[in-house]
Amino acid sequence: VQLQAFGGGLVQAGGSLRLSCAVSGRTFGRWFTGWFRQAPGKEREFVASIKWNGGSTIYADSVKGRFIISRDNAKNTAYLQMNSLKPEDTAVYSCAAVSSLVQSTAASAPAYNYWGQGTQVTVSS
Repeated sequence: VQLQAFGGGLVQAGGSLRLSCAVSGRTFGRWFTGWFRQAPGKEREFVASIKWNGGSTIYADSVKGRFIISRDNAKNTAYLQMNSLKPEDTAVYSCAAVSSLVQSTAASAPAYNYWGQGTQVTVSS
């Protein structure tokens, strides 16, 4: 299974970006997908996750109300729409996937067994 994240870039505070995570190698339809980020000098942190059917989403408190996670199973792609971006959102964003997940562990990086390379998001003040 390969995951490829793209869509990062440089944006001013208050702006928006949409990240995409393309999954290949297996049928994506019943997989959980998560987004994590890591800023320089900081530990990796959970951003958002979505259940395979899109019916259950979880967000970190720091992004709740600003970010939206979604997926298109027909395209084997997950998305992270990021609105009202802040300088503290600057980080490398990575997507992850797993074929089965206990919902209570969705915010835990070790729960995911497939990871894509990160994409840099830089928010200027």
